[in-house]
Amino acid sequence: MSSPNSPSQNPISLTPQGPPTTVIPLEDPAIRHELSQALAVTTESRREAVAVVVSHHPRSLISWANIGDLGRDNLERYAYYRIGYHRGLDTLRQNGWRGSGYVRWNQESNHGFLRCLLGLQKLAEVIGEADEAERCHLFLLQLDPSGIPSEFLAVHQ
Repeated sequence: MSSPNSPSQNPISLTPQGPPTTVIPLEDPAIRHELSQALAVTTESRREAVAVVVSHHPRSLISWANIGDLGRDNLERYAYYRIGYHRGLDTLRQNGWRGSGYVRWNQESNHGFLRCLLGLQKLAEVIGEADEAERCHLFLLQLDPSGIPSEFLAVHQ
């Protein structure tokens, strides 16, 4: 007879896939369409058109990422990315994220949050906030250890 603490009585279950993965739901097609229309506007008016989308849909992470890309100066871009990042943390928590686990680039619906975090990292570097840039860099690696796809890095060069 085996004891109650023997391995056969209390098996250890290891998950082969590692930490849990959180996927943010894809944004409403109407919002994505409105944003694509705003991004198609001429260069001089594009930022203003995207700002309208953000004002209509302040929870749209992809809209915050795009307005961050289009900011008039580094400080404005930093502020937009920071707002998108914090909105993204709220969205992740609403979708089961508990402060750890993966949020991967291979899921299109995660791009808004991850782009805001990447933008925050890059703009923190630009404005001399090295500790914030390092925290964001490490967070990005924790969320997706496979790294940042090159097409997203090009925006922030």
